[in-house]
Amino acid sequence: MNASLHRTPSAAYPVARSLVGVAVAVVAAVAPWAAFAQAADKLDRTVLPIVEPKRPAITEIDVRKAKMPPRFEVKAPAKAPNVVIVLIDDLGFGVPGTFGGPVPMPTLDKLAQNGLRYNNFHTTALCSPTRAALKSGRNHHQVNMGFITEMATGFPGGTGQVPSTTAPLAETLRLNGYATAAFGKWHETAAWEASEAGPFDRWPTRQGFDKFYGFIGGETNQWAPFLYDGVAQVELPNDPNYHFMNDMTEKARAWIKYQKALTPDRPSFVYFAPGATHAPHHVPKEWIAKWKGKFDAGWDKIREATLARQIALGVVPAGTKLAPKPAAIKDWDTLSADEKRLYTRQAEVFAAFADYTDHEIGRMLDAFKEVGEADNTLVFYIAGDNGTSGEGGQSGMFNEYTYFNGVQEKVEDMLKLMDKWGGPETYPHMAAGWAVALNSPFGWMKQVPSDFGGTRNGMVVSWPKGIKAKNELRTQFSHVIDVAPTVLQAIGLPEPKSVNGVKQVPMSGTSMVYTFEDAKAKDRHTTQYFEIAGNRAIYHDGWFARTIHRAPWEAKPRRALEDSSGWELYDTRSDFSLVNDLAAKNPKKLAEMQALFLTEARKYGVLPLDDRVFERLDPAAMGRPDLMAGRNAMTLAEGMTGMMEGVFPNVKNRSKTLTAEIEVPEGGGNGTVIAQGGRFGGWSLYVKDGMPAYDYNFLGLQRFSVASAKKLAPGKHTLVFNFAYDGGGPSKGGMGTLLVDGEKVGEGRIGVTQAGLFSADETADVGLDLGTPVVEAIGAEAKSRFSGRIPKITVEVR
Repeated sequence: MNASLHRTPSAAYPVARSLVGVAVAVVAAVAPWAAFAQAADKLDRTVLPIVEPKRPAITEIDVRKAKMPPRFEVKAPAKAPNVVIVLIDDLGFGVPGTFGGPVPMPTLDKLAQNGLRYNNFHTTALCSPTRAALKSGRNHHQVNMGFITEMATGFPGGTGQVPSTTAPLAETLRLNGYATAAFGKWHETAAWEASEAGPFDRWPTRQGFDKFYGFIGGETNQWAPFLYDGVAQVELPNDPNYHFMNDMTEKARAWIKYQKALTPDRPSFVYFAPGATHAPHHVPKEWIAKWKGKFDAGWDKIREATLARQIALGVVPAGTKLAPKPAAIKDWDTLSADEKRLYTRQAEVFAAFADYTDHEIGRMLDAFKEVGEADNTLVFYIAGDNGTSGEGGQSGMFNEYTYFNGVQEKVEDMLKLMDKWGGPETYPHMAAGWAVALNSPFGWMKQVPSDFGGTRNGMVVSWPKGIKAKNELRTQFSHVIDVAPTVLQAIGLPEPKSVNGVKQVPMSGTSMVYTFEDAKAKDRHTTQYFEIAGNRAIYHDGWFARTIHRAPWEAKPRRALEDSSGWELYDTRSDFSLVNDLAAKNPKKLAEMQALFLTEARKYGVLPLDDRVFERLDPAAMGRPDLMAGRNAMTLAEGMTGMMEGVFPNVKNRSKTLTAEIEVPEGGGNGTVIAQGGRFGGWSLYVKDGMPAYDYNFLGLQRFSVASAKKLAPGKHTLVFNFAYDGGGPSKGGMGTLLVDGEKVGEGRIGVTQAGLFSADETADVGLDLGTPVVEAIGAEAKSRFSGRIPKITVEVR
């Protein structure tokens, strides 16, 4: 799209006043960013850490007569900017008003008015791969992130372990004199490394960040997150109004001000990655109320209105058509009144989440303004790490973990929780129809890298002191791997050849600095492959060839990986939304593109292609490390908390025995002995009013209890809970038996169990129940702490 193809925006979205008729001349003078590059000193910054000068020989005996040598100190280049990378989660191209969507995002608007909008910027279509590529400047398979960390395999390119040969941007900046901090979502640490036992090499504080405050996994309960400050678990405050988005913002603001108070000349690098707008969609009520009624028109009309605004803004070329919806997505007009009522509420909550998140991002950025650093802060605001998610399925979910356990929720059941949607009693996701609407004008969504609905995300770059151009559009093809080299060039730092003694693989990205002052600059990033779980595509010089291998809601692929019959071909130079398949008209070009995909796949370690999804939950089958490999029991004790599923015995779809040695105090026992999961699925062995019990919470839908009617006397006791699994496949029930000191005190049937996953961030804990409670009557966090002692507890599976 030519930069001159701009239209006056509608009155509702007055964000692009000077986008109309912009004509940017090629910059003849030295651009402001170049001054920073020229200011770089003569240190050899290609080898990091920077080598200290040889220690001088001093022969003088009396220090008073000796000449002091100059002090060696690594500093960033003079006048180097602060750098902020904001990465929102699961937010598609068609969400923010800045790019024509239905959700005004004032912070993004403000940055765009003072900077540049990129409408041809791409991600990988999935969380972990995008994040690892962003921070390294390499393609996601180069950094072993072919899929999410929890589903890593033993094959290179998909191990989930970022190699030391691809040092992240944060480490390069830290070793060049920057203060560095990450806040929010990480999702780049291998599942078996995410525990107190480490290793910590791939935790944020060993990946270049001096400070980390956030969650390690792929998502979190915004009302009750499981957080780390560095490598230390965080105890949540007893605050009924607590929300993680606000918490991480406050922590970031404090850190930014702290740096400028103590080291005002030292630039900062902030990676700010909210868990929003990934499920669960958790938002304060007052933000949800703002959106009531604004999605009543339904996803088809919202989609049409979005495209009209996008064309008016000039971020989409005139004449662009809406890509066809996937066949599985129903027309809004065919839905029942109940479906419309439920789905509208889901969209209102999602929009509120995006709105609230943008507001908090603004408060974080205000900290730089408050310390007088706003003008010299280079901000990349990336509106999504992939497209809007369709993982909510056809009807959405009150509990996202029903998806991971193969349970289909019913509209009539979800309607009963509609007024609570987005609050602490829900863990919600929305219907996939909204994903299509909120990725307008494209046809697909997250997990589908073979469509721009999965990979095209709006990005704004702002740097008042370094970029002269304001409120302009940039249309050059770019990718998330381009951000790191852009930052280095803007600062005036070379790409390091060696980091911490390890020779580096060169970055694959292309700096975007060439676009800063030249809207018509010829594209420099001309070839890019895309691949996630068999969905794959290749871009080259405007051509785009792709195959849709599997939709997010489909249990099986549409065809074999070797089958090339499903490939399509598009010319993106005249077909922004991918609606005109040219494969039949130009089979020669398609064959060229398919061959190019294989060339790039071999070059960047994409092969072999792996289209397995839920099978990847089994570590043994996937060949990835498993802390329980070769053993069927783990011995624990009080104080051992925060164990995620990847580091705990897999108790699903099998029998288990819990054996707990406890000491009951005078006055009786109360609290959690051991628990795994929480309000939305899990189990707990506990003592209530002196009486032991075991509860199984099936996805918050059904609860089963095996309890004793007899109180425990003060002193030492051995509690045993045996669960005899029925067998015959996954998710079956079984018989539970509770014993105290060898005597059976309770027995009962547990009718059904979770087959796939309890939680992405709720943990296994001894002596209390972190996060949300498995047993509401016991509670969570400090309230659930066991009143006695737990010297030993064994979890055995068979």
